[in-house]
Amino acid sequence: MSQSDILFDNKHIWHPYSSILKPLPCYSVISAKGVYLKLKNGKNIIDGMSSWWSTIHGYNHPILNKSLKKQIKKISHVMFGGITHPAAISLCRNLIKLTPEKLDCIFLSDSGSIAIEVAIKMLIQYWESLGQNRTKILTIRNSYHGDTFGAMSISDPDNSIHKIYNQFLPKNLFANSPNSKFNEEWNSNDITSFHKIIEKNTLNIAGVILEPIVQGVGGMKFYHPMFLKKVEELCKNYSIPLVFDEIATGFGRTGKFFAFQHANVIPDILCLGKAMTGGTITLAATLTSRNIANTISKSNIRCFMHGPTYMGNPLACSVANANIKILKKNEWKKQVINIEKELDKNLLPLVDHSRVIDVRVLGAIGVVECKQQVNLELIQKFFVKNGVWIRPFKNLIYIVPPYIISTKNLKKLTDVIKKSLDENTLFKSF
Repeated sequence: MSQSDILFDNKHIWHPYSSILKPLPCYSVISAKGVYLKLKNGKNIIDGMSSWWSTIHGYNHPILNKSLKKQIKKISHVMFGGITHPAAISLCRNLIKLTPEKLDCIFLSDSGSIAIEVAIKMLIQYWESLGQNRTKILTIRNSYHGDTFGAMSISDPDNSIHKIYNQFLPKNLFANSPNSKFNEEWNSNDITSFHKIIEKNTLNIAGVILEPIVQGVGGMKFYHPMFLKKVEELCKNYSIPLVFDEIATGFGRTGKFFAFQHANVIPDILCLGKAMTGGTITLAATLTSRNIANTISKSNIRCFMHGPTYMGNPLACSVANANIKILKKNEWKKQVINIEKELDKNLLPLVDHSRVIDVRVLGAIGVVECKQQVNLELIQKFFVKNGVWIRPFKNLIYIVPPYIISTKNLKKLTDVIKKSLDENTLFKSF
């Protein structure tokens, strides 16, 4: 990649959450293998982000690559309208086996945000089929569900990155997020706000949507499993469907295959994405109960009104099957346990640093919450210089490394985080 390529990129290509006038520097990656990203200058850096939670087995995995090569010789894409194919059927069989028995109807889509949009449309059409006009979604503050408009409408309206669009978005219902931390004592007052809202708005609520246990972009907070249990009880009492957004947490990231298993609860709709293909091609799925699917199908419309062009993409479905095959070996359990153990040992002590508010670890997730916001451009440069790829946001330095990472490379990530905390220039002034 030439210097002219970089200049072209800076001038013409928009990157996530960046400005076209003053873009953040981009580092040119020319290849990747295992946990390493190889830069244009030949330097290898350790990926601490799994390409935003997705590349759980590392890059260029031979089994995943083999599945892609095998499938592309047959067919790379075909419309899913009026056509089916073995890769999609096999994937849906696998997903039904992996998820609770209740979830046996699957809608495939092409990204996590769309999986959320599909879930919202399912909820609204479900109630329309029952002759009720319910359009409000109940969730909790500090939530994040994606960047499309339906997903933005159920992400925190005050604290999220979507605040600029508030006047355009549908107005949904937001209860207080629980204060009880994952590994601490449960405070029964945490469900009070949620209970009051669901009681007051019962006939308007189409469904409840939550990120189970881990709130992502809303602050990387881990809340108590009892909150999910109490929410499930209320949803059952008021006959309101419960939706879990496992797009980030699904496929083992929290130490359970799905985060909702920490609370032993079962949703009526489940949204999956990110790690489903092992970080190779975008793919998502929205799973629902037979009751919801049948009710929608009995409506005046008699069908579910959604159909992405790349729905059920054969390449994506094929590699997702290969990814699930790897996961079924259950090596991920030991890998995630080892990551959690090392993060406990090397990351948790940073809570005593003068710059730090809190440190949180759950499964293969490590979070350092700082008192000041980071200077993203400078801290990114610092991390790359020190041989790691970590992408903080606001005042949060977090890592979600590939499950295959070695103890040595994981310690390198945590050591560089520790080193960054001592650099005043990497943080914005109070």
